[in-house]
Amino acid sequence: MSFHHDASRRAFLKRSAALGVAGVATPFVTSLAAIGEAAAATATDYKAMVCIFLYGGNDYANTLPPYDAAGYAQYQAARANIAHNRDSLAATMLNPTIGLPGGRQYALAPTMGSLLPLFDAGKLAVTLNVGTLVQPTTKAQYQQNTVKLPPKLFSHNDQQSYFQASNPEGATSGWGGQIGDLFQSGNGAATLTCINASGNAVYLTGKSAVQYAVGTGGPIPLINNASSLYGSTTAAATLRNLMTGSNPHMLATEHARVSKRALDTYAQVSGALAGAPASGFTLFPTGNALADQLKMVARLISVSSELGARRQVFFVSIGGFDLHDNLVAQHPGLIGKVADAMRAFYDTTVALGVADKVTSFTASDFGRTLQSNDDGSDHGWGSHHIVMGGAVKGRRFYGTPPAIGNGTADDVGQGRLLPTTSVDQYAATLASWFGVGNGDLTTVLPNMGNYNPSSWNLGFV
Repeated sequence: MSFHHDASRRAFLKRSAALGVAGVATPFVTSLAAIGEAAAATATDYKAMVCIFLYGGNDYANTLPPYDAAGYAQYQAARANIAHNRDSLAATMLNPTIGLPGGRQYALAPTMGSLLPLFDAGKLAVTLNVGTLVQPTTKAQYQQNTVKLPPKLFSHNDQQSYFQASNPEGATSGWGGQIGDLFQSGNGAATLTCINASGNAVYLTGKSAVQYAVGTGGPIPLINNASSLYGSTTAAATLRNLMTGSNPHMLATEHARVSKRALDTYAQVSGALAGAPASGFTLFPTGNALADQLKMVARLISVSSELGARRQVFFVSIGGFDLHDNLVAQHPGLIGKVADAMRAFYDTTVALGVADKVTSFTASDFGRTLQSNDDGSDHGWGSHHIVMGGAVKGRRFYGTPPAIGNGTADDVGQGRLLPTTSVDQYAATLASWFGVGNGDLTTVLPNMGNYNPSSWNLGFV
């Protein structure tokens, strides 16, 4: 079952009733309500933040398996039938500049070897045991239910939404979009602040910022950008005039404004992309849908100056990670595609001269159980994530390495990790690099007030 597509469809149907044009429009009432909510932030340079979402709940243990002898033995004991062979991990063992306590070691999955040179070069970091939390939580507090927890833990739709928006399914805005709220007024075209290359995600919807949808071939045209309708250019022109012309009714006027913006933005983006040299984007592998999305992001970044953009937030995604079964057969290929796409994207930003201005990071519904369920793993909680870019303080692990096994202080059942780093801290670190001030972090991330300010920035970028 593809939870990614089901969740995306349900979320789209909910929001499309409020959106005049999917991916481009914003409701009139929301526009009015948002006026004055976000203090505009200014920027004179360019920065882009790219969220790479792994839908379905990525298996953290086979993405970043333990390599030290003791850790590997515990890992292998918990999932003997789905664990990587230790010998196969030798080539992708991570050698950080600062070692982990107790001689702990990790390796990348064997199919993720393309990312190893980036880690060794200090352009990639690993954040350990990240997950959705409302506030710092101990295992005793979790078991005794004495602390507020994210609602509907282990639910795909709700935890996808909570990771992206600090609220379960039905949330109306996410932290990527609310970062966009702060910076959109400084961009030449506010509509191009938040760009989604994979459909629709609450992560990119702000209180006033809206997500602009693009496909792997470029911007998605309204009415197919048709120059004729039923063979008539006059009919097409008439339809456009009806869609964009003035109207005495308030809602019709808003609809016309949104429609005109969609048509104008399509022309602006298409024109800019036409000038992007195709020869500059040859590093991306074929047959890789995530690579196709990241290629489009790279193309848009390459024309950011022509579009007048100084701050942009992007979203790309890949599904298929809900591997209750066939994990050994399917997960290596999936995570290998993620690694190859990320490596090509980073190398392309280097070629474009913007590597230090672009930070990419992985995200997912949740991690999975360490304990196997025969030939797969079940829904979990905390997970490990990757941050990549020229500004990243890489070749390091950030956060606390979790104890490995069942019944540990970090385990709430079957090897489900109790997160020791919250999504809010992960997001706040990225937002701070992007230029969001501490005073705005609690607006963008409403749970930040539950954490000591000294822990807001994890320091990986």
